[in-house]
Amino acid sequence: MWSAALAAVMATAGSAAMAETFRWAATTDPQTMDPHAVNAAPVLSFLNNVYEGLVRRGRDMSIEPSLATSWTPLEGENGWRFTLREGVTFHDGAAFTAEDVLFSYQRASDEASDVRSWFAPVTDVRVVDDFTIDFVTNAPNPLFPDSIANFMILDSGWAAANDAALPARDAENYATRNTNGTGPFTLASRDPGVETRLVPHDGWWDTDRGNVTEAVLTPIGNAATGLAALLSGEIDFIEPVPLQDVAQVEGRDGFKVIEGEETRVIMFGFGHEHDTLLYSSDVTDANPFTDPRVRLAAAHALNIDAIDRVVMRGKIDAASQLVPAGISGYSEANAKRPAYDPDRARELLAEAGYPDGFSFGLKCTNDRYINDEALCRAAASMFAAVGMNAELTTVPVRNYWEQLRADDFDMYLLGWSPGTFDAEHPIRFLLHSQDDEKKLGSWNFGNYSNARVDELLPQIQQELVPATRQSLIDEIVAITQEEVAYIPLYVQPLIWAMKDNIDVTQRADNFFMLRWVSVN
Repeated sequence: MWSAALAAVMATAGSAAMAETFRWAATTDPQTMDPHAVNAAPVLSFLNNVYEGLVRRGRDMSIEPSLATSWTPLEGENGWRFTLREGVTFHDGAAFTAEDVLFSYQRASDEASDVRSWFAPVTDVRVVDDFTIDFVTNAPNPLFPDSIANFMILDSGWAAANDAALPARDAENYATRNTNGTGPFTLASRDPGVETRLVPHDGWWDTDRGNVTEAVLTPIGNAATGLAALLSGEIDFIEPVPLQDVAQVEGRDGFKVIEGEETRVIMFGFGHEHDTLLYSSDVTDANPFTDPRVRLAAAHALNIDAIDRVVMRGKIDAASQLVPAGISGYSEANAKRPAYDPDRARELLAEAGYPDGFSFGLKCTNDRYINDEALCRAAASMFAAVGMNAELTTVPVRNYWEQLRADDFDMYLLGWSPGTFDAEHPIRFLLHSQDDEKKLGSWNFGNYSNARVDELLPQIQQELVPATRQSLIDEIVAITQEEVAYIPLYVQPLIWAMKDNIDVTQRADNFFMLRWVSVN
């Protein structure tokens, strides 16, 4: 279960007196240094080492104070008052105040931002004084402090001076390659796609960090190359480790592997609002995936046990919904997923008017999720076995989100980890109808839309009675399962490898925090 990952904390053996350089590799380079430009885990994970928010997640994923020392519900209106930490400075020496929080909110909630959905419930933000700020919400919102754990604060003066008042999601500005946070590390150099160097921020307000005095990130997209770099000693740490190579690493002296389970569900999505297929050679005047029977046929065509055995080396648990078991709001009443049943898949296709099947385009990443390209090749073969012939296209993640936002897909691969560790999160981002004005459905690429789901979301956000709230979530899960809004596949494993003199903390959100690294 994912909760096991919460306990995968490696004890620090003691701080070394000498300077320690730490070199690590990941398959995906963070595509920007701007914390409001891209709502993607590789970006947010990396930048949590440089920037900070009002709150943060601890080693056990619990919410704890960061730039805010406390937060309390507002009196007489809905929302929260945050008391800010005094004496904090940005990396350039500028003082941190409530004006920086207000500026960062305005920037992060702008239409140019990819994280604006975090602030859908917010109706107003008021600076009370230099170290007090109020976030007013449209209704009671007990989850709000949890929901902004990755809301990072920029220095308003620095952004204005460098013409970075707004984020640049699909272009560049000064904040794309430069940083000025309050966090434990500061950006020393950045060569996108090649190497990024961080050094400690000596003026950091906290003391909870290891002994790394220089950290060097090298993106290595090829799994074999990354593993060779680790085993040759060129790097100290790599994630993820190719599943087929776990035993090889474990069998080598001087190395170790940490395994857990991420809170990320891997799924397939559909172009629900597409009138026609983009990549079909035989159905050019319709989109079969608008019929829930066709979507259910696709679900029945997938053999998760075979994917686990052949592609994922026995490391995955099948998923029935958009959050894994153990997450707040998980629907025990809807824990069953469609069984592997190719005969039923063919029957459903015939009922929907496609007895001979059809062709379509399947869009996937090849460097974002563990064995993502192999997964999609296996799925394409399973779809073909029931008459659904997928034209598979795999692309690097740096190009992927732009294509999805441009509706350039018939079916697509997606992984989702709930930032609040609550089922409300994917409902807000993936299941609510796209609504730019309300900042909802921002990652609902295929624009799945159900009026009842939209109606239930604010009730879930406001409900304080656990049993009542769970019944509302259960209803949404039942609706979206019946309509096959997505096909949840499995929960992604966490596989990290490193030299045995490296101690780290493995969090269930797969965020890699340098302040918890010690080189012994």
